[in-house]
Amino acid sequence: MRNNFILLLFTVFIAACVPPTRFKSLQAESVSCLEERNYLKTENEQLTVENTELKARLARAEQDLSRAAKDTLRWVAEANRLTSQNRRLNNDYQDLQEAQQALLKGSEGEIRRLMDELQTARLDLQKREGELNKLSSELTSRKHELDQMQLELDARNTRLIELEQVLKLQEKQLVSLKNQVTDALLGFENQGLTITQKNGKVYVSLEEKLLFKSGSTIVDPKGAAALKNLSGVLEQNNEINVMVEGHTDDVPVIPGSAFKDNWDLSVLRATSIARILLEGSIINPQRITTAGRSQYQPVDAKKTPEARQKNRRTEIILSPKLDELYKIIDN
Repeated sequence: MRNNFILLLFTVFIAACVPPTRFKSLQAESVSCLEERNYLKTENEQLTVENTELKARLARAEQDLSRAAKDTLRWVAEANRLTSQNRRLNNDYQDLQEAQQALLKGSEGEIRRLMDELQTARLDLQKREGELNKLSSELTSRKHELDQMQLELDARNTRLIELEQVLKLQEKQLVSLKNQVTDALLGFENQGLTITQKNGKVYVSLEEKLLFKSGSTIVDPKGAAALKNLSGVLEQNNEINVMVEGHTDDVPVIPGSAFKDNWDLSVLRATSIARILLEGSIINPQRITTAGRSQYQPVDAKKTPEARQKNRRTEIILSPKLDELYKIIDN
């Protein structure tokens, strides 16, 4: 009973120290940070979709190129056939001319027949030459189209290779970052801290027992020591953005306390951690974003004390900047 009375006095004291306007400002910052996170998430999804679409388009282009190559071989074969036929007609024409000379002394009717055959051969030869010229023109035009398609295909391949190289480099950086964070926080794993890598990011999850007393936004010394170790890693990795998310359980705050609801509590806890990360460090504050998630992103939806303990946590999400990916896409 006495402890509850002391806690109530402490809560009233904290509420008196924080102006209402400050609470509203923090709420606005929380909403802005949430929107920014959603925007970055959408950007990441769009990049993934575009990468998949580029690969699909590349596959279709390769199929078109294969079909075009087959058409080219067919047209070349047709051109060879017409060339051979043209050569044969030329030989026939020469034979007819020789026959004409040999039969000039023959009958007038025979000469007329041979002249008609010669004229027919000439007309057929002219027709074949026209077809051959048309086919040659089509082959030249098709070759130009194939060259353009090959250039586009090469450009897409280059773009995909650049994207894959950037993604591989970022994956390598994330592995290195996770190892650095693990080394810096060695010894805290069994005290409510876990480190995971997923979705292209490194997640540092700290349970409430490592950072805060129940209903408080003041970080315990042990938790502050862990955060200072993490701050040293962030100083050495300038290309990493930091999102600090506060999470609570689904138990409402005590009426009349310093916090209006779990939104307030989660936001203030996130900002308290951000201040410790920045205090005495050379980290650019623009790299850090804070957000309060209240009770709405639980890791365990059960209504048990154990589940609620898991949900009362702070997650520090480390993600690489996507500037290089944006440059490749813009180009």
